[in-house]
Amino acid sequence: MSVVAVTDDRSRQHRNLLPRERETDPPQARGSEREDGHGAGHALPMDPPVSGTASAPEVLTMGRMGVDVYPLQVGVSLREVETFGKYLGGSPANVAVAAARYSRRSAIISRTGTDPFGEFLHDALRGFGVDDCYVSAVPALPTPVTFCEIFPPDDFPLYFYRFPKAPDLQIRAGELDLDAIRDADIFWVTVTGLCQEPSREATLHALRARGRRGTTILDLDYRPMFWSSRDEARHWVQEALPHVTVAVGNLDECETAVGVREPHKAARALHDVGVELAVVKQGPAGVLASERGATVEVPPVPVEVMNGLGAGDAFGGALCHALLAGWELERSMRFCNAAGAIVASRIACADAMPTADEVEAKIEEAVRA
Repeated sequence: MSVVAVTDDRSRQHRNLLPRERETDPPQARGSEREDGHGAGHALPMDPPVSGTASAPEVLTMGRMGVDVYPLQVGVSLREVETFGKYLGGSPANVAVAAARYSRRSAIISRTGTDPFGEFLHDALRGFGVDDCYVSAVPALPTPVTFCEIFPPDDFPLYFYRFPKAPDLQIRAGELDLDAIRDADIFWVTVTGLCQEPSREATLHALRARGRRGTTILDLDYRPMFWSSRDEARHWVQEALPHVTVAVGNLDECETAVGVREPHKAARALHDVGVELAVVKQGPAGVLASERGATVEVPPVPVEVMNGLGAGDAFGGALCHALLAGWELERSMRFCNAAGAIVASRIACADAMPTADEVEAKIEEAVRA
């Protein structure tokens, strides 16, 4: 079956945050097991991690993190699934991992519970080469868990267990390391971080403190289950947009952000509120990117889809890498699309993030096809 990968994963959801004491040894990369039915048990290659953590992160993300518990049986309801894989999850965490795959210094600001799942998340971040020094615990809350069902090519229902409240929504403005936020080359935040207090004020405080330094990206990840209404989400997204230089979202998310769904009009509306680079993901129609009067549209990369949930985060991590590399817009979008397609062909999200060599090979394969 050959279908088009949708580079979007939303179509189907006490210590302070000052740096913890640094580890003596740098985080080590680990291979991740393939669970895509093609060579299961084969460790995916990784670019070597950047050693040391004294330098400011190149990519600093903030927000949602939890444990993904995904079925290892495809096309089967959770009611009947017998075996699962356990993975690091949450869009900001996945983006940080994806950036680390390209040997970028990456870190995440988030929170977990004080439970074995929380410790697993620390282990996973370090294993992927992501600095976990801004991840702290909320003793009274459990680490979130997310289940999904996998019905390729385009049906991947998500079931979020973030009760009574997710620790990552307990990030507080007064606990942020604002120097780290200002100094990062790329600072990545999400719309989900705006859905509840105190995370909402912490996210806006971080954006105001950064003052549009470097590259500041807002992932327009509108998830209806986290909001009382689309209008409420739009209000807070519009509070955040003037503070960012890049906005990334699919058609529905762009409509939530600026009230416009048509891709070119959505990009213009984002520019009108100060966004320099607008990236509009169009699913099977590819991606539109608009910057400084230049607009490119790049088609998707054909793949056999296994699980589309991590494709958007792979796209995001690849976008961070491309922006840091200073590539021109079309090359950047082709790289992002290929990264998303690779992850769509695998079951996991964080564990499935590709290396630069894998992405380049996928681009070449698409050219030859």
